[in-house]
Amino acid sequence: MKLYGCRTAIIATIVSLLAVGPASAHHLMGGKLPSTFTEGLLSGLGHPVIGPDHLAFLVAIGLIVGVQRLPLALPAFFVAAMAVGVWMHIHAISISAAEVIVGTSVLVVGILVAIGRALSASGWVAVFVVGGLFHGYAFGESIFGAETSPLGAYLLGLVLIQSTLTVGIALLVRLIGASSASQQGPRRLLGAGIAGVGFMVLIGHLVPST
Repeated sequence: MKLYGCRTAIIATIVSLLAVGPASAHHLMGGKLPSTFTEGLLSGLGHPVIGPDHLAFLVAIGLIVGVQRLPLALPAFFVAAMAVGVWMHIHAISISAAEVIVGTSVLVVGILVAIGRALSASGWVAVFVVGGLFHGYAFGESIFGAETSPLGAYLLGLVLIQSTLTVGIALLVRLIGASSASQQGPRRLLGAGIAGVGFMVLIGHLVPST
């Protein structure tokens, strides 16, 4: 009974986090370009957490890896692709409609989680790599033009927080037995919450504000 209550509390907490609207500023500097190692590190650590679209994708990765008992190394493909995306942005390699693609990626993984779609490990690697590339490109906006030290710290922060969250969530899912058939309802609820975040991000970018 206590374990069931723990599962419910964890799921409710995650859904609540995903229910908030997308943040207007995706890093802790309030729009200011990080100028020191510490500022770069804090910005990198905070950016994926305070941006619900990025957080939702990370939750989805952890949930997918945990529920489907996939290798815990799989999130590394997302993290590596994310770093490439940041590199592309800071080197002024243009990607059109990156934020729209980010929202679409969140919507797609949310739907896949909600319907319980099981892909092969290679299939999920492809999803994680494509998602990581565009999420990384979006992350690059916050550090574009920074000096080498804060830039390196920013990347370090991004790698640390995203690796910790995805693997941590996967391990937690396995620990609480969320892969069992009895947890199908809560998993679908989480998937719907993730898809909802993606939908709201898309609406925010596709529908002009008045």
